Amino acid sequence: MAYFAQQAVNAISLGFLYALIGLGYTMVYGVLTMINFAHGDLFMLGAFVCLLLVTFSPVALPFPVLLILVMVIIGGLGVLIERLAYRPLRQAPRVSAVITALGCGLVISNTTLSISPYSRAMPEVFDDRYFNVLGVGVSTLQVLIIGVSLALMIGLDALIHKSRFGMALRAVAYDAGTVPLMGISVNRIISLTFLIGTGLGGAAGMLYGMSFPVISASMGILVGWKAFIAAVIGGIGNIRGAVLGGFILGTVEIFSVATLPSTYRDLISYSLLLVILIFKPYGILGRAPNIKV
Repeated sequence: MAYFAQQAVNAISLGFLYALIGLGYTMVYGVLTMINFAHGDLFMLGAFVCLLLVTFSPVALPFPVLLILVMVIIGGLGVLIERLAYRPLRQAPRVSAVITALGCGLVISNTTLSISPYSRAMPEVFDDRYFNVLGVGVSTLQVLIIGVSLALMIGLDALIHKSRFGMALRAVAYDAGTVPLMGISVNRIISLTFLIGTGLGGAAGMLYGMSFPVISASMGILVGWKAFIAAVIGGIGNIRGAVLGGFILGTVEIFSVATLPSTYRDLISYSLLLVILIFKPYGILGRAPNIKV
């Protein structure tokens, strides 16, 4: 029981990370109905930005300052990509935006690879300690990941459902053609959506780099795809669905490794996606879109 309780703690920690990354996918899809395939590489860049800040800062930056700086930098880069790459193609065929998103991701990953061709060790941001709680080992880093992720998710949910920006965001997602007639700037709402979504991805990259302290330019590919799977499982375009999908995928991965050979982990994860999509094509919390005829 203690062994499985330990794995449950690990699953919760990993599920929060997948959920944070998946929120970026689902926010952009909910507004533009497009998949930002560069999001996984922006997640990777969050870890490298944290590494650069810790390494080259003349003073030791506390964790909250590091987190805010990483989110602002990655969020700003997401806004820049939307402005330069995605906005000119908003009226183009959907495949053009998909190819552009893939191209942006390749540019980010290969630029990072050319600067840092080898894996890097993430320096310690704070003193990580382990505590024994009823026979289960819990680290301060796991508590920090859960606490920060939970705070960001609650803040995002409140922003979406209880603010004027959230109301405008939901209006753009529902009918982007009518919203400008009500005095709402669609471009501004979309830019803010990219700022928040990619900022959350940057925060997840920083936390992931602290949890798995060896980072590389290719880490965003696999982790980004898994977070995308989490968003699809929960219901792409649904904020709470992305969180649910992250927990489901994190639990499946951790317990599949705990009970089976580790080589089965990805097979089980992708098979789960296929099974859920067969019975729930729009995800667990997703709904079929209304189509005007």
